Amino acid sequence: MGVYLNPGNDRFRRACNSEIYIDKTKLIALMNKAMNTEQNCVCISRPRRFGKSMAAYMLAAYYGKECDSSELFAPFNIAKDKDFEKYRNQYNVILLNIQDFLSLKPSVEEMLNFLQKRVLKELRRKYPDVIEEDESFLSLALEDLYSEKGENFIFIIDEWDCILRDRRYNADDQKQYLDFIRNLLKDKSYVALAYMTGILPIKKYGTHSALNMFYEFSMTDPGEYAEFFGFTESEVKGLCEKYSVDFDMMKNWYDGYTFSHVSHVYNPKSVVDSILRKKFASYWTQTETYEALKIYIDLNYDGLKDSIVKMLAGERVVIHPDRFQNDMTTFESKDDVLTLLVHLGYLAFDSEHSEVFIPNSEIRGEFRNAIMGEHWKDVVDALEQSDRLLKATWNQDSDTVAEILDSVHSENTSILTYNDENSLSCIISLAYYNAMKEYTKIRELPTGKGFADIVFLPKKYSDKPAMIVELKYDQSAEGAISQIKEKRYVESLKEYHGNLLLVGINYDKTSKQHECLIEKWNL
Repeated sequence: MGVYLNPGNDRFRRACNSEIYIDKTKLIALMNKAMNTEQNCVCISRPRRFGKSMAAYMLAAYYGKECDSSELFAPFNIAKDKDFEKYRNQYNVILLNIQDFLSLKPSVEEMLNFLQKRVLKELRRKYPDVIEEDESFLSLALEDLYSEKGENFIFIIDEWDCILRDRRYNADDQKQYLDFIRNLLKDKSYVALAYMTGILPIKKYGTHSALNMFYEFSMTDPGEYAEFFGFTESEVKGLCEKYSVDFDMMKNWYDGYTFSHVSHVYNPKSVVDSILRKKFASYWTQTETYEALKIYIDLNYDGLKDSIVKMLAGERVVIHPDRFQNDMTTFESKDDVLTLLVHLGYLAFDSEHSEVFIPNSEIRGEFRNAIMGEHWKDVVDALEQSDRLLKATWNQDSDTVAEILDSVHSENTSILTYNDENSLSCIISLAYYNAMKEYTKIRELPTGKGFADIVFLPKKYSDKPAMIVELKYDQSAEGAISQIKEKRYVESLKEYHGNLLLVGINYDKTSKQHECLIEKWNL
């Protein structure tokens, strides 16, 4: 076995031996379908902490010659597949982690030369009669091997995009690297399969991709690979049952990524860490600090700050991700910035409605950390008043609720222009930011006789009262309460058993004051 050529199965075996391992071997079946076809180049991009390297080691363990992985894969789903034995340990595999090479050499040119030198060294050891001593180009050596011995290869490239991230301002380095990948893999008979994984989708130059032979799957379009982008809900439920963990708390902390093929995807590392450490917390900062997020949300693009505030308030924001150039510097609009945050895992993307949102409590905490500073002072002040607002609501202290809403409104008028009930709803949601810990917030809940503006439904672990909030603009709080009763909004909560508060809020455009009325309702 080699370091890069047929590296064996030790690293995947280590993952299988871990306290928690989720079987994702059905990914191999999809790779087998792509083998030696026109679709044999696959690029899957997903954030850190989402299992990229583990998948790379799994594929190397399954395909690589010079080891026998039959016993290793026997307990897993792929062993039941009809083609399991057909492809198992039948190929030469070249496994490359580009980040490792980049950390060893100061320039991209030196890195690429070093990479080729190291792989060629192992190829010469295996094929001394074919690979000449003075050959320095990996692609030419592989062409000779295919021509003389019919040997083809599987390429597994981890952290493929690190140069686009680490050398983000050096277009020459990026082009040199992308040219190398293209020359190594595009239209080569020796390529049986190429699997690349990283964070960013493939870099575009104008409207063209530099590596257009790849079929791409990403956080904005995972296609049939969606279930391999993280832990599915059924997988997480199984872990919670096995380890006696509160599933609803787990869902609140780490769920929220949603795809058309899989409606709930969880952050794998955070789920595992929370179980092993027996604590729900943010494990995001173990691999990346909130400063990385702060850089992007502080960029001066029209509408970006408004969008961040709306998402902090639990709202969704429509974006158009198609123009994103798949790098970390070419931004032309807020949509480009928000699309990057999807690929980095800071936002979830609803492809059906083309909307982005903050997925869960863990990421919400990262956003809150990132906005600490003078640039976001008014928003931070609003969030810090949220606990006081919640307590006042529970205590039916209408005057205090109105006072806090006045403050939040006046401090954030430069961010969110007041002109209709949608803007009012966003400010209310921002003010009730901390309610996310105890409640599931539902906007425009259908009731049979209309839509309740905002419903706060307690999570299963909460003992707090449900709240129906009706908003009025230049009318009256009393009229809001009357509408809740007349349209029987309460009936929409007939399956909920517990305390219920009716909250009517009116904003007077002339006086710029809020009026609040709170009533307790017995279900």
